[in-house]
Amino acid sequence: MFDGIKFRKDMGDFVGRLNIRILLLIAVVAAGTGLLIYRLFSLQIVNGEEYLNNFQLRIRREISLPAARGNIYDRNGQLLAYNELAYSVTIRDLGDTDSSSHNRDLNDTINKAIDIIEKNRDQVNSNFNIVLNADADQYEFSVDGARLTRFRADVYGHAKLEDLTKEEANASPDMMILSLAKRYGIGSYTPKDDGTTTFVPEEGYDKRRLLQVATIRYNLQLNSFKKYIATAIASDVSDKTVSSILENSNTMQGINIENDTVRRYVDAKYFAHILGYTGTVSPEELEELQKENPDYTATDQVGKSGIEKSLETTLQGTKGTKTVYVDNLGKELETILTVDPVAGGDVYLTIDKDLQEAAYDILEKKLSEIILAKIRPIREYIPEEKATAEDITIPIYTVYYQTINNNIISIDHFGAADASDTEKAVYASFGTYLNGTREKLHAEMFDAKTPYENLSKEMQDYESYIIQFMKDQGVLDMDKVNTKDETYLAWTKEETISMTEFLYYCISQNWIDVTKLDMEETYADSAEEFQAIADWLDKALSGDKGFAKHLYHYMILGDVVSGGQICQLLLDQNCVSVSTEEAEALSAGTESSYDFMVKRITNLDLTPAQLALDPCSGSIVITDVNTGDVLALVSYPSYDNNRMANGVDAAYYESLRQDLSKPLINYATQQRTAPGSTFKPISATAGLMEGAITTSSEITCTGVFTKIGEPGPRCWIYPAAHGTLNVVGGIQNSCNDFFYEVGWRLGLDDGGTYHPEIGVEKLKKYAEMYGLGDKSGIEIEEAAPIISSEDAVRSAIGQGNSNYTTVGLARYVTAVANSGTAYNLTLVDKTTAGDGSGVIDNSATIKSQLNMDPSYWSAIHEGMEKVVEGLSFDLPVTVAGKTGTAQENAERPNHALFIGYAPYDRPQIAVATRVANGYLSSYAAHITEDVLKYYYKAATKEELTTTTSSALVNNALGGD
Repeated sequence: MFDGIKFRKDMGDFVGRLNIRILLLIAVVAAGTGLLIYRLFSLQIVNGEEYLNNFQLRIRREISLPAARGNIYDRNGQLLAYNELAYSVTIRDLGDTDSSSHNRDLNDTINKAIDIIEKNRDQVNSNFNIVLNADADQYEFSVDGARLTRFRADVYGHAKLEDLTKEEANASPDMMILSLAKRYGIGSYTPKDDGTTTFVPEEGYDKRRLLQVATIRYNLQLNSFKKYIATAIASDVSDKTVSSILENSNTMQGINIENDTVRRYVDAKYFAHILGYTGTVSPEELEELQKENPDYTATDQVGKSGIEKSLETTLQGTKGTKTVYVDNLGKELETILTVDPVAGGDVYLTIDKDLQEAAYDILEKKLSEIILAKIRPIREYIPEEKATAEDITIPIYTVYYQTINNNIISIDHFGAADASDTEKAVYASFGTYLNGTREKLHAEMFDAKTPYENLSKEMQDYESYIIQFMKDQGVLDMDKVNTKDETYLAWTKEETISMTEFLYYCISQNWIDVTKLDMEETYADSAEEFQAIADWLDKALSGDKGFAKHLYHYMILGDVVSGGQICQLLLDQNCVSVSTEEAEALSAGTESSYDFMVKRITNLDLTPAQLALDPCSGSIVITDVNTGDVLALVSYPSYDNNRMANGVDAAYYESLRQDLSKPLINYATQQRTAPGSTFKPISATAGLMEGAITTSSEITCTGVFTKIGEPGPRCWIYPAAHGTLNVVGGIQNSCNDFFYEVGWRLGLDDGGTYHPEIGVEKLKKYAEMYGLGDKSGIEIEEAAPIISSEDAVRSAIGQGNSNYTTVGLARYVTAVANSGTAYNLTLVDKTTAGDGSGVIDNSATIKSQLNMDPSYWSAIHEGMEKVVEGLSFDLPVTVAGKTGTAQENAERPNHALFIGYAPYDRPQIAVATRVANGYLSSYAAHITEDVLKYYYKAATKEELTTTTSSALVNNALGGD
């Protein structure tokens, strides 16, 4: 019994204990469940969105690290291009793109940043293919052709060109800027009573700021799929800008200061056309580069021209990577892995830095001496009846005008608050003259209606400008104009009708785009439309700088603005600097304005490039005849490529585009002219090799060649004659008659009948053997040569339709000097790997070899040596060469050319020199002489460039 009682007691105790445990367990489970429910509620309901966003947007990203770009050196290891640490102002779009105020907030931020940057005199990057014109009142494209079409497609978001609509494919710069303003909300925002906002695109922005903001927004859009990648607003900014940006960073979301490198160029103007410059890759460039290396991205700095472009993949290096976690705003949270970049390779050029600089300075000095030799104290040049291109002179009044015409003097400052007394006086005179001209034009348009041919020269100039202005502004729609129309030709060619009659006819033919005019009525009769044109012209021309320059031209010619005032303006605007004594002498009238200007040109205070007179440009190419290395490649004038790299200085770039001397052109590689008589050694080669002549053949020059009809082409010496000459004498005297005969003989068939095409083909054959059939081989941009395809007789003296670059002529004379080896010239000596793994040597390759009887070479060389003998070169070595002139425009001086090599007996270097509109070939020859004096240490650069030599002018020879 006790056992049963004990059992029940034990069971009761067990159940009791079990119930307590269960209750405890239930309590624990309940508490845990409650805690879990609370936690889940907190996670999902209270903080769910925040945790979800953080979880989703803590994303792993791989950021590329740019590699340091390789340096560029000359052949002797002198530094030409390098990198320098700098600061950039950058922006990331960190705002809520779904917010209705996103665009306005982002634009406000950009505007604040621009204000700070410009307040501290730094420049906002300008890497867009739309720019402001010189007057800052009109947008222009900075590209054309296929590049413009691609640009339009990119802006409108089309991968394929064929997807462009007709309107998009023909969009003007203004239309594209308006489209971007609408897309990015750039304009004014006005609150309404109902809480909404009215947006007006472009309102509240001037053209310059609108372009800046649109450019930045467009570049931001290119990186929109990678918000953690910054877009540069300004590069290489000052410490003041850095400080100001950082101080205001709390009010400018996404704006930051980042470490960067900028490209620097040493002695920039001497090498700009060779080296080129770097800039942000364009979409079309990116597409091409990614074919070779997919690591290129839309923010990369790449070579845009020159060696920087052609050796891009060598200089660029290998990017590194940084693997990071970023949050929902693209902000870096953690770096988990870094792979360092490998620097780009260095490039060593064949160029000799010192020789390049000396040749450039010599060329500039000699151009100024040619100008000085041609300046006359006259108002206008009026050619005499039998005047030639050699007789053209430069009136001092033209020199005065060029200071305004080529923007040495800023006419914009004449009306400024701080204008000088002279500026104010000239500005007042201009206002009076402008009003008078407006009245004359109004009277001419509405009353006189004088046929163009009967107008004064001044009024003809104005009316020609007006019609061209209407074309440029799109008011006269040239897409609709029938250029073969009789009335159109009566205006443009025959000049027998008035501008009024022409414009009324344009109206009748619907050639006028009335949407460009301020017309209130949709439908108007012809008289009303003509009145609208007149009103539009009156308003538009009053503020047009181009028209203002035409007015100043006639104001100067009429002494409304005096030469003394022009000289004083140069001083007032700090365009030139003179001693106090000279400034006082000018003011007192004891130094004439003529003498003042001559001194400025003599001292290069005003350079040939600034004045943009003839001549204002030239080129020199020097080669090693035994290797094909290019030792110097000079193009004058040049520019500062430091201001083109690292974000283009928009104002500077526009000034280069407006410069009448066209400094952006590489005159050594892109300018083509007829070779003139420098071609005659090729004709001699063709004649000898084809059996048309022998070294002993004699041809008699009578001054006129009559075998192809009357009137026959003349020798340059006509009415005199050279008499009987062999091939040596033909080259020595540059006798046209001799080479006319050679060209004629080359065109004879087996039956003795002349066929020009036969002769042309033979001349072409040997021109190609000398390397004139294709580009020279250098590693930068170059225009292709054109071998004459017509008139064997005239082609034999370098006329016809042949056109060659200076570097092409250098390749040719190199082959003459070394007796037949035509190289593919090179600018690159060697490259070195960025990781230090080795050196890759580079050498010019041989294009072709012209094998010719040694006696033929001797005859050609001897003739060329005698050419230089007649030029009286003063050098420690004997030089052989050939002069040449080429006429392009009868109203401008001829182009002057010289090719040569030295020493004559054992050639080392060859030189080709061209002075566009340089008057006489002997000028080009004596420029070459001074370069050779420097090369052979017969004179220092300072001696050759700091004193005005009379030799160039005194030794000037006519002829060819």
